[in-house]
Amino acid sequence: MIKSKRIFQSIKINTFPHVSRNILSWFHYNTSIRYFTQKNTNVVEELKKRDLVNALTRFRISFFVNDFFYVWGRFMIENGPDIINQVKNRSTIYCGVDPTAPSLHLGNLLTLIGLLHFHIHGHRTIALIGGATGSIGDPSGRKTERQPLSFSTIEDNSAAIDNQIRQIFINGKRYASRRGFKMGDEPDNVIILNNLEWFRKMSALELLNDIGRYARVGTMLMRDSVKSRMENTGGISFTEFSYQLLQAYDFWHLYHYHQCRIQLGGSDQWGNITAGIDLIHKKRPDLASSDYTTAFGITIPLLLTSTGEKFGKSAGNAIWLDDKMTSAYEFYQYFMKVADADVAKYLRMFTILSVEEIDEIAKIHMKHHGQEKLASEITELVHGVAGLQRAQLATKVLFGGPLENIRGHELIEAFLHDSQRLTSVYRNEILNCTIDRVVVTTGICKSRNEANKLIKVGGLYLNNQRINEPHRKVIENDLLDGMVCVLRTGKSNYHLIRIIE
Repeated sequence: MIKSKRIFQSIKINTFPHVSRNILSWFHYNTSIRYFTQKNTNVVEELKKRDLVNALTRFRISFFVNDFFYVWGRFMIENGPDIINQVKNRSTIYCGVDPTAPSLHLGNLLTLIGLLHFHIHGHRTIALIGGATGSIGDPSGRKTERQPLSFSTIEDNSAAIDNQIRQIFINGKRYASRRGFKMGDEPDNVIILNNLEWFRKMSALELLNDIGRYARVGTMLMRDSVKSRMENTGGISFTEFSYQLLQAYDFWHLYHYHQCRIQLGGSDQWGNITAGIDLIHKKRPDLASSDYTTAFGITIPLLLTSTGEKFGKSAGNAIWLDDKMTSAYEFYQYFMKVADADVAKYLRMFTILSVEEIDEIAKIHMKHHGQEKLASEITELVHGVAGLQRAQLATKVLFGGPLENIRGHELIEAFLHDSQRLTSVYRNEILNCTIDRVVVTTGICKSRNEANKLIKVGGLYLNNQRINEPHRKVIENDLLDGMVCVLRTGKSNYHLIRIIE
């Protein structure tokens, strides 16, 4: 860099005033940024050590100074020494998510973990919500076109995801601080934007002139997301085909207005990321700009379980990050059920525990020890300490643990969003009523006859105590703090009955 700086300083400012001032200002900006480190690690090297890097872009640049300033380059999938040097100084990185649902899921979490690593190493991070691109739908990794969502649905989803990302970074900052990372207080270290802010102002003619003019159809057709759909009988619509142009413009916009130099995404986003880098270099910032550098891309690998199944699904259903859609208990249990062969890998990828500590955990062969550590770390990161405590309490209750020292309100909070297990009934519908009536009232059994048969075979429990008499009444002492009791049928079917007035 110093040698190049000397070369550019030799250019006479009077000969090329705009060009040379632009170049020298760019070098001054980049060499004056504070050098910083977190535990003496380079964040990209740290991601590679944790198997969080699938590919890195490297862009070689040649400067030509004649009557103008211009850039030439080419993409390569390499070890990415350029980006490793880039992040030695404070940089800005972003990743995007389309609001196709009211919550993010485990598939999105890995890219957020990548952003979190940059955040705790002192870089500016931007989470971009695709309020505009979400109305089109990314064809990457899909065999068919998404069903279009209404504007109001996208707006509601965007607001929900905005709040969710903010909370995850609040939890993440606290999580990292408790594990010895020194977190800065810079107010702009985490920014959440919505690309609807700039696309809603853009007309179709502006899009064609400002973006489409720089795109080459041949290159667009070569993207994996397009090629796979073209081979399908359903093909690809022009709407989905143009998605890569909008994502490319996102990168250019963030590059130009927010000094964002790096885009992070899943491995299926490689084509969209390189399209953005290509657009950045073709559009060239205005010559009066004082901050010119290149752009980079990082992709995170598609995560599969050791059995080859897609990560983040439970019985075919997505594991959501919103505890109203997937309770903290179910989230916790998903990781408790991870195969032994996957534990060390997931600890590296989903936590910020040191690799040395993870290796030590892997050496301990206690049953479920690794899974318990994994589940605790990730649940705390996503749902905070309170969410982890709720998940652990629910686990204790649902696996037959004693109830004596559990407070009623804590039990209700642990299952508050679990509509399958928590049922609310009026006090007069349960208190001093026979147990066979109660299980019918609460929907546990369809009839008193079914309840009586269940009791006869020893299959009904109240607060983990077997019920032997169908006419046994539920009394005040059966309620924890006068507000909740636990019914169980069989070995593991739990039902919490909350009393309402």
